[in-house]
Amino acid sequence: MAEIKPFEIARETLKQLTEKKLPPTPVNYQRIYNEVAGTPNMTPFPEEALRKIAEALPVKNPGQEKQRGLLTYAIGQWNWNGVQSALMAYGGFSPLAETGPASAVAAPMTSASSVTPAVAVGSAVANATAPALTSEFFELIARLVQNMQPALGKDDARFVEQLEGLLAALRKPGANVLELKSQLTNFSHRLSFAAEEQAETRATLLKLLHLIIKNIGELSLDDRWLKGQVDALLTASAPPLTLRRLDDVERRLKDVIFKQTDAKGRALEAQEQMRQMLLVFIERLSQMAESTSTYHGKMEEATKLLEQAHTLQDITPVLTDLIRATRSMTNDALSSRDELKAMREKSLLIEAELAKLHQELDRVSAMARHDTLTGALNRKGLDEAFERELANVQRKEVPLCVSLLDIDNFKALNDSKGHDVGDVALKHLATVARECMRPQDTLARYGGEEFVILLPDTVLESGIEAMTRLQRELTKRFFLSGTEKVLITFSAGVAQLAPGETGAEATRRADQAMYLAKRAGKNRVLGA
Repeated sequence: MAEIKPFEIARETLKQLTEKKLPPTPVNYQRIYNEVAGTPNMTPFPEEALRKIAEALPVKNPGQEKQRGLLTYAIGQWNWNGVQSALMAYGGFSPLAETGPASAVAAPMTSASSVTPAVAVGSAVANATAPALTSEFFELIARLVQNMQPALGKDDARFVEQLEGLLAALRKPGANVLELKSQLTNFSHRLSFAAEEQAETRATLLKLLHLIIKNIGELSLDDRWLKGQVDALLTASAPPLTLRRLDDVERRLKDVIFKQTDAKGRALEAQEQMRQMLLVFIERLSQMAESTSTYHGKMEEATKLLEQAHTLQDITPVLTDLIRATRSMTNDALSSRDELKAMREKSLLIEAELAKLHQELDRVSAMARHDTLTGALNRKGLDEAFERELANVQRKEVPLCVSLLDIDNFKALNDSKGHDVGDVALKHLATVARECMRPQDTLARYGGEEFVILLPDTVLESGIEAMTRLQRELTKRFFLSGTEKVLITFSAGVAQLAPGETGAEATRRADQAMYLAKRAGKNRVLGA
């Protein structure tokens, strides 16, 4: 029988597709073509799907990396035997042990394989992942789920119940993987809703806080300090929120509440005094009106008596009474004038006292925690920051470094260029330090030309590196004294807080290290 040529097979294939009214899809065409040619009808090779599986396989050692490379190569060759061998070797099963030496070398397939792709891939993936699904792995997932609970709260009873059920299933000996997969899927959906609700709740609370702060500011438009504090509060409460920023918001709110409470008390006191003065003023006006009315009555009576008088003896008593009434009214008027004048002076005094109170509150509030020259925290602010960081160290068991730095040759700078230039040098150092610091670090002016920097979550070596970076940055920056460029350097000591050590003790050790740095030649950093 003559061999059928390919173009004849193709023509017959198209004819049968038409006769059988089949859609001319690649699958239908291949099936009819194989029937006409008398060749086995092979399932199309799922190259794209297999490549995705190969890319998703994790690589934990060189052996797995090699087998994934062989798998990729076999997929490119459409080689089922090569795919099977690579997957089994990746999962830790040697193809030599399963099929013998003859099948160790994979050859391109020209006919259907006895191993289907679903079986090969499913078996290999199951074998590859099986070693990871241990009780330790499930415990890690359980801890991850458990750590989510504090952030999401316990308001949703159904969510809490689902979480506890998942934890119990994860920690159950011999847990069923398929059941855990179903529970994790359901929990994931529920978790997404809970997380979105928490995010919306947080955003809403933040909006309410901003409304309250803005309302406080609008109630005190004439108070520049309060307006500044309100602006600072709005800045501090802007996202992203952290515990450190919320602590700052709390402190500033306490300052605002203190001032408003104190000012309100004094204002009420002044208001009461003004009310009393107004009552006295009204009473005096009433008395003056009554005295004037009496005086007018006496004048009318005196006029009538004068009209009836015929002799000097008749006129004298009338004039005496009139003079007496006039003198009495004059005395009352002078007394009321003096009293009203005293009340006016007292009113001015109260007004001046209130203005002085506001000025003093402004000064005390502004100076409460910050150094006016550099804007850094002062000793009081540093003490509060230390308390906060020490509490954080105890709560989270994280390291804390304290750096004490001192400007080199500061006295000589003051003597040669004046104290104004010295002040500029202090502000310059504070500015550069803030630019180099992390948001969680704290800068404080310790006294004179000395500054303290608190470095949370920082070990000693990293603290020394941070101060060294600040030194390098200062060498690149200068400030002008007239037309002269001025560079400053500093010496610093860094101490890592030891267990049970106080902030003052750590600062003392940093100070000793700074002194040694000065002795060693200045412009250097030493660890305590």
